[in-house]
Amino acid sequence: MKQRRAAALLVSAALGAALLTGCSSDGVDCNLDQCTVTIQRETDASVEVLGVEAEFVSADDDSVTLQVAGQQVTLEKGQQAVEVGGLQLSLSSVTKSEVQVQVSR
Repeated sequence: MKQRRAAALLVSAALGAALLTGCSSDGVDCNLDQCTVTIQRETDASVEVLGVEAEFVSADDDSVTLQVAGQQVTLEKGQQAVEVGGLQLSLSSVTKSEVQVQVSR
């Protein structure tokens, strides 16, 4: 039982460190549970989060298409999180100038 608890603590500590260190670039704001990624709606805008690059492709009023970990994915408002490149992604907001996506492991 002690070994399981110690292993769980180590995994939790490693994940927490990964979240904190993986969210250090501009446009990325993290807490212990998830990151909020803000990407400008312009050609070739991209950001790195949790070791994975996300690049803006296109957007309309209710959805955004991103290139994440080499895969193109479309996220829609109100949609459940989508798994891409080992990350869970969901669309928070879309404005004329930027998109916000929630990212977690």
